[in-house]
Amino acid sequence: MNNWSPSSWREFTIRQQPVYNDLEKLKKVEEKLKSYPPLIFAGEALRLKSLLADGVNSKAFVLQGGDCAESFSEFNANNIKNLFKVLMQMAVILTFSGSCPVIKIGRVAGQFAKPRSGDFEEKDGIILPSYRGDMVNSSTFESGARTPNPKKLLQAYNQSAATLNLLRAFSRGGMADLNKVHSWNLDFIKDNALGVKYEEMASKISQALKFMESCGLNSDTSPALTQTTLFTSHEALLLNYEEALTRRDSITDKWFSCSAHMLWIGDRTRKLDEAHIEYFKGIENPIACKVGPSMKEDELLRLVDALNPKNEAGRLTLILRLGAEEIANTLPNFIKRLKSEGKNILYSCDPMHANTIKTDNGYKTRSFDAILSEVKQFFQIHRAEGTYAGGIHLEMTGQNVTECIGSTSAAITQEGLASRYHTQCDPRLSADQALELAFLIADSLKEARA
Repeated sequence: MNNWSPSSWREFTIRQQPVYNDLEKLKKVEEKLKSYPPLIFAGEALRLKSLLADGVNSKAFVLQGGDCAESFSEFNANNIKNLFKVLMQMAVILTFSGSCPVIKIGRVAGQFAKPRSGDFEEKDGIILPSYRGDMVNSSTFESGARTPNPKKLLQAYNQSAATLNLLRAFSRGGMADLNKVHSWNLDFIKDNALGVKYEEMASKISQALKFMESCGLNSDTSPALTQTTLFTSHEALLLNYEEALTRRDSITDKWFSCSAHMLWIGDRTRKLDEAHIEYFKGIENPIACKVGPSMKEDELLRLVDALNPKNEAGRLTLILRLGAEEIANTLPNFIKRLKSEGKNILYSCDPMHANTIKTDNGYKTRSFDAILSEVKQFFQIHRAEGTYAGGIHLEMTGQNVTECIGSTSAAITQEGLASRYHTQCDPRLSADQALELAFLIADSLKEARA
């Protein structure tokens, strides 16, 4: 790594990148970003790495979730607050039932770019560049809107900064207080069966808090009861943006990406001899890599060695996106190989991406049953192999959307998708579907820890 620098990735082949018409404008935007303050600090990233090491050692569980792709147009305080609330609800369900700390990581404050299966999209005989997320171009199917615009990188930074500021205020300013656990229930969930189930659990937590208070443990003496930490993460797809926000830490003298606490490499950009692997090799943040069913065992081992050569616990998370029909054929072999090599890995399940289907009426969706099936198999396989199922990675929202079909709480049909289908890219779990899944995961987590 002696030749590594934040810009050394530019010497390698890179995939899934926009083609900018004005390179001089792009360069000016990159220089401006380099002068901007960091979004996170090195110490925060190292704190997350330490917590993730607990996950590797079966002492914690990772809850990672948020939008498939953040939107400029839907950016507002209520949407951020609702996502925070549902993540807090899910975390307290998992903590209460699983009796273990939950590490909360949002797909937020930076998740603005998305890889696409094709560089171009065709409608009615017109061919335009694919929509690659709001920090690149617009979802509107017009030539000007689909032209990549460098200034969108600045807007992504500014929105990320504002989002982080609000999340930190929520985490430290009282909204995370366990005494307010009842207030996290979103209005459109309160009156259904799922909301009632949550309220029953919240009442048990309130009762436990009153007992603790009588023993002298309260908000004044135990800040952990009133505060939390929500870390941020995104797919580091646009490396020119990441490079501009990469800084050398004055304490450790090491390089950190200061765009998010954790970054991950997508399944489409993980080739060992290409740019994304090169960039990730040099940063000290905890990192992750998406692993799909096309991955081979030998390739996976080389990938792990390249990204975590010191075999450091907490450094590398493998986010497995294998699909409900494929996970049983693939995951056991992955685990056996990495276990035999003594690799310190945190295994997380992404049950979303490999279970995507297209309906007869043209909607891209995901079946809640398939999502649940993959999650259950993920826990069962780890239990059979004697390893720890350490996390879950979800595309979800705090909004009352209709994008994924099924579930007891939402009961969304194919015909009902059109009602509130708001995603600009991939279908997300609604808040009630995410909450229902948390209750179901909690049972598996409890069994795994037992």
